[in-house]
Amino acid sequence: MMMQQLINGVSLGSLYALVAIGYTMVYGILRLINFAHGDLLMVAAYAAIYGVAIFALPWYVGFPTAILITGAMGILLDRAAYRPLRNAPRISLLISAIGASFFLENVALVVIGGVPKAFPRPDMFSAVIEAFGLRIQVLTIYTPIVTALLVLGLLYVVYRTRVGKAMRAASKDFETTRLMGINLDRVISITFLLGSTLAAAGGIMWAMKYPQVNPLMGVFPGLKAFIAAVLGGIGSIVGAVIGGFLLGLGEVLIVAALPGLSQYRDAFAFVILILVLLFRPTGIMGE
Repeated sequence: MMMQQLINGVSLGSLYALVAIGYTMVYGILRLINFAHGDLLMVAAYAAIYGVAIFALPWYVGFPTAILITGAMGILLDRAAYRPLRNAPRISLLISAIGASFFLENVALVVIGGVPKAFPRPDMFSAVIEAFGLRIQVLTIYTPIVTALLVLGLLYVVYRTRVGKAMRAASKDFETTRLMGINLDRVISITFLLGSTLAAAGGIMWAMKYPQVNPLMGVFPGLKAFIAAVLGGIGSIVGAVIGGFLLGLGEVLIVAALPGLSQYRDAFAFVILILVLLFRPTGIMGE
């Protein structure tokens, strides 16, 4: 049914939106596409697996702990890969971002191995609701709700706190903000922390939706979230959310309307990227 496909599309778009926000926040301040951002989904998923399966933490402790670990990983990523190149040419930062992505993936391959692991999905997220002819997994309903709460919290931080004011100032004029005495390294670290925690939440929900984790699991979701950020207008938080929802809905509805094209589902996202760059490179909300 069309209604069920719409619900599935909103749920998928919520996940893209959470990850896309991290891309757009970092780009807004550093003008950097953090290609290692998608791999933080993988870090969060494995941290959650080890917390729940090995350390026997209940999921409501293990999952938030995994999110915090991933946030710390985001800060470490900034300090190790990006801060030393703060005054270098932009191409150096881009190369560093690509190298950081390969590094995270290959460390996971060596340390954990390439064999996929099952993700421990709590029973409360596995339940299925049947009503009005629809059959919907509870997780599909929880995902957009959690996304909305996290986005509202982020908007509060960005528009109602001193740190958020500093972040917005840095996004407008990096050098002037530094001259005004604002500690930009601290502001950028907080930006990476916020973006990474949102990506971690998205990664855990992604792993529950598709409960099989491997070291390369963040590649395609990360690329699609980047496309969502470009579609919405990279640098705009609201644009990233809009782009994520539009991309998720578009993927699901095209497959529903044209089942024969289901194998081209990933290609659809890249076609959108090409069209946006050709006809509206600033995206929907971009300036």
